[in-house]
Amino acid sequence: MSKPLNTSPFGRFLRVGSLATRVTSSLALQNILNLARSGPMANLRRSENFVLNAMRVTEALGEMKGAAMKVGQILSVHEGMLPPEVCAVLQTLQQDAPSVPFATMRAVLEQGIPNGMAAFSEFSETPLAAASIGQVYRGRLQDGRDVAVKVQYPDIDRVVAADLKNLEKLSRAMVAMFVDIDFDPFWEELASRLLEELDYVQEAKNATRMSELYSDDPKILVPSVIPEFSGKRVLTMEYVGGINPNEACTDDYDMSLRNEWGVRQMAFVMRGLYEHRFLHADPNFGNFAFREDGSMVVYDHGCVTAVPDHTADGCAGVLAALLDQDMGALPDTLHALGVYDRKSGERVPMRVVEPIGKELMFMVRPEPYRFSSTSDLYETLFRDNGRYLTELSKLELPPELTFVNRTLSGLFGNLCRLKAEARWDQVLEPFVDRSR
Repeated sequence: MSKPLNTSPFGRFLRVGSLATRVTSSLALQNILNLARSGPMANLRRSENFVLNAMRVTEALGEMKGAAMKVGQILSVHEGMLPPEVCAVLQTLQQDAPSVPFATMRAVLEQGIPNGMAAFSEFSETPLAAASIGQVYRGRLQDGRDVAVKVQYPDIDRVVAADLKNLEKLSRAMVAMFVDIDFDPFWEELASRLLEELDYVQEAKNATRMSELYSDDPKILVPSVIPEFSGKRVLTMEYVGGINPNEACTDDYDMSLRNEWGVRQMAFVMRGLYEHRFLHADPNFGNFAFREDGSMVVYDHGCVTAVPDHTADGCAGVLAALLDQDMGALPDTLHALGVYDRKSGERVPMRVVEPIGKELMFMVRPEPYRFSSTSDLYETLFRDNGRYLTELSKLELPPELTFVNRTLSGLFGNLCRLKAEARWDQVLEPFVDRSR
């Protein structure tokens, strides 16, 4: 389904404002009605209301693209954070969002590379994927190479600028549907990273370096950039296909293969964080594809961040404490990483460390562990209507941890989607150097 892209800042302001008002009003009315209801009926109506609001938001954000769509994608990563019906609706933004007609996209492609459409002997006008910043098409160059061509939406830089001014209210309302947390760090992260993702020249550099870093691993496939047919708004890469994540998570594929894909995801992130210090920081599951030989394809390198040595070393210290099942070491290792109580400046108190530390240590004990959307970690984070998550939001975190946290939380959500099982202590052990 194709729909024209609304690039008018005022038009997008009205759409976002209207949607935010409807969602907020709906939630307020639901709270009032629940005062008169109790038991199963109240829960049923609450679930129905969440789904209705999720459908409203998903439809609007999918059509709007830009920062608007990115918000929904970030929320959709965590199945356990949301009611399952709501998560199912939001996850359509990862791969199945409405596309923009090719007639609209063609002008960007014609202007973005030498010879425009004449560079291709074949080109499918039906997009392989419709993302937040652009759409991906399949084509064949005149020399016979099969390629994937990523084309930015027209005026998307202006669209993102408008979104960042207008979208905060809606995003805050969406998050408030599920938990009461400090929203500002979430919003600051989204805004800063989206602006960087607009530059396909930088993304090409990121992808090239990523391809070089993982060239020694035949199970991690990073499509090569074709620079002569790439520019600031068009990115042409070799076509590397695979099984899309939605299919990979189904019973069509043996659980042992899904476990292998999960291990691949974990090892990819750990190498990026600890070994290369160059992290693919967009955990949207649609940025990956899988193959029946157990390999994984990594797409979309617009959101990549360099990890400072002291951050990687600090994270290694935390990981070592978890693998050693040493709860008492966590406050010190967190403090060395720059995580402490914002109000007192003291180490994170054990009452805050212990609940989440216990769940993480359970995952990496010397026994197999299966990730699941019913994980006790989600229950811990969101217990008492999110009061524990609110407590965590009172901790001071260094800015360089923002994208590390986003990547790790997204990894957790993706592993839950796969329901991957492994001896995760064995997967993680190579990345811990206890001599530091």
